Amino acid sequence: MDPYLPPVARHVREREPLIDVQNLTKVYDLGRGRTVQALDGVDLHVPQGQVFGILGRSGAGKSTLLRCVNLLERPTSGSVRVDGQDMTALRGAALRRARRGIGMIHQHFALLSSRTVAGNVAFPLEVMGTPRAQRARRVAELLDVVGLGDRGGSYPAQLSGGQKQRVGIARALAAGPKVLLSDEATSALDPETTGSILDLLRRLNRELGLTVLLITHEMGVIKRVCDSAAVMHDGRFLESGPLPELLAAPDSRLADALFPLPTVDLPGVVTLSYAERATEPVLSALTREFDVDVNILAGTVETVAGAPYGRLKVQLTGERTAEALEYLRARGLAVRTAGDPLAADGAEPTGEGA
Repeated sequence: MDPYLPPVARHVREREPLIDVQNLTKVYDLGRGRTVQALDGVDLHVPQGQVFGILGRSGAGKSTLLRCVNLLERPTSGSVRVDGQDMTALRGAALRRARRGIGMIHQHFALLSSRTVAGNVAFPLEVMGTPRAQRARRVAELLDVVGLGDRGGSYPAQLSGGQKQRVGIARALAAGPKVLLSDEATSALDPETTGSILDLLRRLNRELGLTVLLITHEMGVIKRVCDSAAVMHDGRFLESGPLPELLAAPDSRLADALFPLPTVDLPGVVTLSYAERATEPVLSALTREFDVDVNILAGTVETVAGAPYGRLKVQLTGERTAEALEYLRARGLAVRTAGDPLAADGAEPTGEGA
């Protein structure tokens, strides 16, 4: 068996983090007694086989966190474990070997202009000392996987932005990693190309069992491919968890940003967050069982990572309104009344391009 072929779909062991970051801090010394704290006690737990998205504005600390995962940046304190190995304890050759299990794709492709497409994909294999015949087989296989089987002899200048990013993905997969890090991989692409790259990442996640950690400032990326997400601001996570739980939470900043609804200054207004029951006629049941009037003021239902989610802002009037709200909660809907605060202080999670 060729040791450089990608693993077949691995069994996803729920609750066992493949990436386990504990209390991570990163402080940059600017000289003359000045410092900048880029990470402030970050905890990150990414289960095997998931696509995990970190959302935040520029300067939130997203890229620093990503580079600490593969130790391109050494954290000031805290620990980083990938596939059970303490990355922060490694140096030199041991660290280089460990990084082979972590592929990385970059915002601006980072391709070698003097090499062909095939040469770019082969480069990490050459560094590893992979024999020429194995390199050729592996490169051909990967170019087919990313849809560039006929472009191996082309140079980066002859490719579109989306094609360049596909080369970058193929190169990141060359060593058969278990983890793929994506550093704003679609922010330089047009919307249609962005969609195709995200679909490719999702397919690789499912077919190869890859665990994907991506950072973005674009809400569409989170909605399209992520299983879990975190909202980052000033080097800290405002919230983090499985996407269904975050979207169903009545006080989630991520849900507010993904499904923005207008502010309505009327009595009896509540915000309902739908998850598994997004397609059930729960509101019509209220009028029948509790004799309340339901006035729908605003709402949206969308497909997020293949499942329907949504939010409604409604006005309820009637003597049994309190009972109706308890009924909704019992049915699994999250309910936020007009006076309920958000879960955490801090800036909104949206950023440029969101």
